[in-house]
Amino acid sequence: MRAVIQRAAGAQVVVDGQVTAQFDGEGFVVLLGVTHTDGEEQAATMARKIAQLRLLRSERSLEDAAAPVIVVSQFTLYGQARKGRRPTWNAAAPGPVAEPLVERVVTLLKERGLSVGQGVFGAEMAVTLTNDGPVTLVVDID
Repeated sequence: MRAVIQRAAGAQVVVDGQVTAQFDGEGFVVLLGVTHTDGEEQAATMARKIAQLRLLRSERSLEDAAAPVIVVSQFTLYGQARKGRRPTWNAAAPGPVAEPLVERVVTLLKERGLSVGQGVFGAEMAVTLTNDGPVTLVVDID
């Protein structure tokens, strides 16, 4: 499982002209990708990592600050562009595998008491954020 975690000073996700998630103030935007070998263990580890990473100002975590997070599924995180000009997506898990694991991460974050917004799995989305810092971290869970 792979995540790009961005510290944001506000963010929103729009799908088909409708806002599906947003927050003002500090929080995270997490772009989340799933590969073929991911399962419950990776989802649990990723949720814990997202909740406890001390990336907010004053070295606080989402849990410390009761800050919101938006999770957006993004299979392109597993794109390969080493050869040629057209990326391959072979390392990305197919929807029936990926969607339940993305939902599991969201559920586990909510169980930690966090306010969690989401994109819409498989949809075209407009994700807008103000990257604060800027702070962006790539997290891989094997």
